[in-house]
Amino acid sequence: MMAIVIIWGSALALYLLFRLWYDNWSGPLKAEEIDAFVDATQGRFEASGNDVSVLRAFLEADDGREFVMLNLVKAQLEDVEDPLTGKMVPGLSLLQRYTKRFMPVLFRNGGHPVMVGRKVGGYIDTWNTESDPGWTIFGLMRYRSRRDMVNLVMDPAFKEGHPDKMLGTVATFSFPTQRVLSLYLGPRVSAALVIALCAACAHIAWLSI
Repeated sequence: MMAIVIIWGSALALYLLFRLWYDNWSGPLKAEEIDAFVDATQGRFEASGNDVSVLRAFLEADDGREFVMLNLVKAQLEDVEDPLTGKMVPGLSLLQRYTKRFMPVLFRNGGHPVMVGRKVGGYIDTWNTESDPGWTIFGLMRYRSRRDMVNLVMDPAFKEGHPDKMLGTVATFSFPTQRVLSLYLGPRVSAALVIALCAACAHIAWLSI
């Protein structure tokens, strides 16, 4: 009996640890956090042609909930100079190197890719939009909170990899979204099912001894 309690107790503890990492427990951003972040990054955002007031408005409207960033990317397919080696390399390889730096930081801050794919055709249906600049890939990235996005942008590993992103990207278009309807099981449900399945298998194995 004690072994069964240990099996299911461990499963519950593991799932609770997952939720401690996956969910935001710190609430919305505070005004002083927003001011410090905008002051620290304003020059970088303006240099990229972004409007800092849009970023500030997004942070000030923080509701503490997770969100998904939609990213459209036109990758640089021509050769560019590698800032580390000085050699000419495909721009796409620098974008891939940036991604290898970006993903661990994203995971550390409770985020993960939702879906990544490549474009396989031109615009099929458009109204009053700019012409297709030649997007090559899209990505949906889940962020645990807006604070976690701030932490990611300020992370030294992210800042060190940013030149690779700039050289490997011709154009990009990103905006935050929150899910209204989805037919896929999110990680909260998937993790619960996987942990419960492992615990059930361990339970059965114990009974068969």
